[in-house]
Amino acid sequence: MSRTQDAIASAEAHSAHNYHPLPLVVASADGAWMTDVEGRRYLDMLAGYSALNFGHGNRRLIEAARAQLERVTLTSRAFHHDRFAEFCTRLAELCGKEMVLPMNTGAEAVETAVKTARKWGYEVKGVPDGHAKIVVAGNNFHGRTTTIVSFSTDHEARDHYGPYTPGFEIVPYGDLTAMERAVTENTVAVLLEPIQGEAGVLVPPAGYLRGVRELTRARNVLFMADEIQSGLGRTGKTFACEHEGVVPDVYILGKALGGGVVPVSAVVADRDVLGVFRPGEHGSTFGGNPLACAVALEVIAMLRTGEYQQRATELGEHLHAELGLLVGGGAVERVRGRGLWAGVDIVPSRGTGREISERLMDRGVLVKDTHGSTIRIAPPLVIAKEDLDWGLEQLRAVLSD
Repeated sequence: MSRTQDAIASAEAHSAHNYHPLPLVVASADGAWMTDVEGRRYLDMLAGYSALNFGHGNRRLIEAARAQLERVTLTSRAFHHDRFAEFCTRLAELCGKEMVLPMNTGAEAVETAVKTARKWGYEVKGVPDGHAKIVVAGNNFHGRTTTIVSFSTDHEARDHYGPYTPGFEIVPYGDLTAMERAVTENTVAVLLEPIQGEAGVLVPPAGYLRGVRELTRARNVLFMADEIQSGLGRTGKTFACEHEGVVPDVYILGKALGGGVVPVSAVVADRDVLGVFRPGEHGSTFGGNPLACAVALEVIAMLRTGEYQQRATELGEHLHAELGLLVGGGAVERVRGRGLWAGVDIVPSRGTGREISERLMDRGVLVKDTHGSTIRIAPPLVIAKEDLDWGLEQLRAVLSD
């Protein structure tokens, strides 16, 4: 067997089959390119679902991690460490908020936001204990914990994991009227992705996020924006909510916050929200560890210059212009997205999303399918324009085969 076949066979034999990766085995990566164990190079047009916004092996992030590795990597929150205060201060400033509650993974951050909203509802809003309700949108993807899949509409993510956690109401994404009907006196929060990533990069109707913001403010309900995939430069703004001039009560962050180096996530809000926590009521052994703070501080510094947001804007306009030319030609039905992020619906007769992804892989381009005949394109923000054009050329060739 080849090295690729041997590695895949070993993984199949000894790991749970909760993923179905494309049949390549990555050995190294740099910028927007990855190299497999056979020495073949691939253009990464997925960027770890936006975790790699700044590219593979970004020198600033690697050096920040390396310097911290030599000093201290973990203290737990049983002790203070010298990177924590600056991390919380700088991230709060980036978000325009007062407080930060750091965790590790995106799902942990969403779980933390759920707990925050409920606790705020009982202790601040005055909802009767045990009656808090959170309104979410259909086709959401907020993670895979038991509580989170309890309000998923994706059968693959949800089925056979019950009994499910109560306290959530699901309404159609983008339907402000349905949202208004769902919000009651016991509603403590509305939890939304400003752009739904896993669903196929679904952008809500213009004015939707603004309407949700006005509704939640009027009804004394928290607006919690899951910016784990959409945030930190991906759409051309630091946060996708900015496209409608909206500032939520709570930001939920992850993925790119760790620069593709370490898992870092956080819930960011003002003191009147995160101030509900007291010592011992919530925590994480690794949350806010020195290594995570060091890397995230460099990410924040990079975002403060605005250069990555500008790059996502300019290259994103080019990406969507080129993809738009494919619509109506018999191979592409629709293109959605914002910035360097696109969902491309392939005409089903031309192949499934998986089949298109495999054909692109054979041409040296890596994307990811979702929901049948949709592929997602989300290259690192550092991708060179000529590399992006080359990747799009491969897509055109695959669709014309």
